Amino acid sequence: MTTYAVTGATGGLGGAAVAALTARGVTPSDIVAFVRDEAKATALTEAGVVVRVADYEQSDALDAALDGVDRLLLVSSPEVGKRSPQHRNVVDAAKRAGVAFIAYTSLLNADTSPLLLADEHRETEAYLADSGVDHAVLRNGWYSENYAASAQAAIDGGEFVGSAGTATVAPAARADYADAAAAVLLAPDAGRVYELAGSQHLTYPDIAAAFSEVAGTSVRYRDVPAADYKALLITAGVPAGGAAIVADSDSGAAQGALDSSSTDLADLRGVESTPFVDVIRRVLG
Repeated sequence: MTTYAVTGATGGLGGAAVAALTARGVTPSDIVAFVRDEAKATALTEAGVVVRVADYEQSDALDAALDGVDRLLLVSSPEVGKRSPQHRNVVDAAKRAGVAFIAYTSLLNADTSPLLLADEHRETEAYLADSGVDHAVLRNGWYSENYAASAQAAIDGGEFVGSAGTATVAPAARADYADAAAAVLLAPDAGRVYELAGSQHLTYPDIAAAFSEVAGTSVRYRDVPAADYKALLITAGVPAGGAAIVADSDSGAAQGALDSSSTDLADLRGVESTPFVDVIRRVLG
């Protein structure tokens, strides 16, 4: 009997990973869902999943939550700037608990990525490497849903704005990455680094065309310098820190940081990634 644990289980990726494990045949009672707010975990409890309250910053709670866990999916913390110490806490607790295997959700090409987001992922990967715990690194590319968040505004205004130039990106649905994570937990291969990217390689004009297809109206892409894009995001109400990260990510995309020829995602799942336009259509309803 193997017990699997998933951190951030009420979040988008963590919740999808729990669903992917059950879809792949894991009995819900063999899954431990780490949550910060038990009130948000009603659906998990009703499904028979074991829910344990644990915060990345609470060592005692992590120790209790990891009791009896064999394999752990460490979903990276959403708190940019605090990720490294939070991840270290989880890794340390897993080591104390005797967890046999950790899969960590990192960033595509984290070792060479120019993105600001890459620094904390590199630090966590290094900490895992030094921990002595068997592990694999899941270097996730961009979520298609990241672009879907801009879809309605682009459709309403007739233009999709960014600063990626003519570069291509290889996004995939959040559920695709979650399914790959489940596959790795079920058949762990210690020491592996998976570069996970979508099967489609899209330019930003292609993304605008997908918005057009779903909406039945014309959406064009307008490329602007990264500094201007950041300013536009702030004007639209995005906090300055978040705007800086989004603009930096587009700058990284312009350098090829969000594209990859790796087929690891499709190989793990046995199927190509969900078509981008299908994700947009689902998100927009």
